[in-house]
Amino acid sequence: MTIPDLTARGLGVPVLPVLPGGTGVPGTGAVPSAGSLPGVGAAPGSTAVLPSNPAEPAPTAAAPGAGELPQLQPPGFTPESARQDIPILHRTVNGHPLVWLDNGATTQKPRQVIEALGAFYGTANSNIHRGAHTMAREATELYEAGRAAVAAFLGAGSPDDIVFVRGTTEAINLVAQSWGRANLGPGDDILVATLEHHSDIVPWQLIAKETRARVVPIPLTPEGAIDQDAYADLLSSRTQLVAVSHASNVLGTVPPVKEMTALAHRYGAKVLVDGAQAVAHFPVDVRDLDADFYAFSGHKLFAPTGIGVLYAKPEILAGMRPWQGGGNMIESVDFTRTTFAPVPHLLEAGTGHISGVVGLLAALNWFTSFDRDSVAAYETALMTYAQQALATVPGLEVLGSAPDRIAVLTFTLAGHDPAGIADWLDRDGIAIRAGHHCAQPALAHYGLESAARASLALYNTSEEVDQLVASLRRLQEAPEAEQPGRT
Repeated sequence: MTIPDLTARGLGVPVLPVLPGGTGVPGTGAVPSAGSLPGVGAAPGSTAVLPSNPAEPAPTAAAPGAGELPQLQPPGFTPESARQDIPILHRTVNGHPLVWLDNGATTQKPRQVIEALGAFYGTANSNIHRGAHTMAREATELYEAGRAAVAAFLGAGSPDDIVFVRGTTEAINLVAQSWGRANLGPGDDILVATLEHHSDIVPWQLIAKETRARVVPIPLTPEGAIDQDAYADLLSSRTQLVAVSHASNVLGTVPPVKEMTALAHRYGAKVLVDGAQAVAHFPVDVRDLDADFYAFSGHKLFAPTGIGVLYAKPEILAGMRPWQGGGNMIESVDFTRTTFAPVPHLLEAGTGHISGVVGLLAALNWFTSFDRDSVAAYETALMTYAQQALATVPGLEVLGSAPDRIAVLTFTLAGHDPAGIADWLDRDGIAIRAGHHCAQPALAHYGLESAARASLALYNTSEEVDQLVASLRRLQEAPEAEQPGRT
């Protein structure tokens, strides 16, 4: 497929797919400016979101005892190279420079993505797949270039293995309703890891009730890893599906998904991998994993909200029936019968989130312009630094100590409610998450109903970790009357 040169008309979006292996297309890591589109990516007059005068960094308090880690910034990557592209990181919150440590909930967007969205709507907006005019053809080619880029990013064999959805939640529900309804029955087992997000538990409960299958939890070890011995014991000829996160959103645990998949396949079971928390932290190769299904959300990969991806093996996709009907997924319709379009369009009823795919394409090209191994090494070093720094805060306990993990640090602080902790930190411009994190079974494993969570991304710095630690120490030292959420 030849991609039209839309950038020549001011459309500041990268339109070339990422090369296999996630190396990116040389020269497309930085998306051209939208040029003549006023205000795109700058939001004049909206200083609350994208201030025109970035705040000066405030002095930070070093975390006592945190020490300095060697190679915190490995060759080939520095967080500043990413931060310079993220406009929102230059705003202030409550009079302080923003410290965004809520990346597990959503990531912030580079200007390339912001500009791509504005430029698409300003110069190339059209519906896709059905129009005969020039802009319809261009929008269609751009949309399908996004599909090709995702396939390459995940190591899929073909763009046709990629279905666009609203996010990970919709992807899992699609599998449950389309594949599960046809393949699950009375007495069948669906094994679901205890550390799963609710979106990888509830859809299986719903379809199990309908088909009279049963959902079987896979227990965790005290460290927050999946108990592999228990998993092996639970697998049987009744097992039809194993649902497992590639990285936990509350414990950071990275399970041995490849080995778990191989074991499940010995029993003829399919494996669905929730990659929502994984794709922004380390390279993923779905064919190497041998995953039957793999899902992720664009907004956790620096792309817009409302766009996500479901990968499925082609032989499985070929057997899946539509779970929604409408336009785009048909070949012909009359009142006697309907014939359907081939996959992936079969599973994409209605007008898709076209601009979301444009933004996802821009995000992939931005993200893959960095050396992925260097980014992963940096995040690992930053996580280790953060673990050491948080250990200096009296009464603070980080949940989970699995050896393989991403930079998610969920914690409790003695005497303080998690919501009160988040409120205190927000006063210092530090954004974290507090609550059950849509992973209540994982928290219940530790006897908890809620916790605070700081989650890191490639644009976070050791100075921001120091600010987090200093603020938590001030909370512990503040008079009780000044402490929110005191328990």
